[in-house]
Amino acid sequence: MGLDRTIKATRIYNGTDQKSHFEEFEIPLTDEGKIGFLSERKKASGVIFRETTGDYDYGWHNAPERQFVIVLEGSVEITVGDGTTKVFSDGQIFLAEDTEGQGHKSRAINNEPRKSIFVTLD
Repeated sequence: MGLDRTIKATRIYNGTDQKSHFEEFEIPLTDEGKIGFLSERKKASGVIFRETTGDYDYGWHNAPERQFVIVLEGSVEITVGDGTTKVFSDGQIFLAEDTEGQGHKSRAINNEPRKSIFVTLD
């Protein structure tokens, strides 16, 4: 098989300080020939499609469970406990794992609704 590739994502996790943090990571892909480059299979418990309004502004909250969030359309600004803020938009992926501790904040950008897919993990 040929070259390996990756998909970039961001992890939101709860640190030992009980505050949330960002961590960049890469999902490895392996060349599987004609069908393309694939990652390892992740066990998931569900898929949720979601649309949020353009005026949402959620204060500190935890992810209800470990879940990948894939932004389909629109943007979300997320602030973690160490004060860092990131914007995720069309096609970007984050892994919300801060199910305990302080959690994170999220809000709409430019008063635009957002469409996302949540993949809940086992």
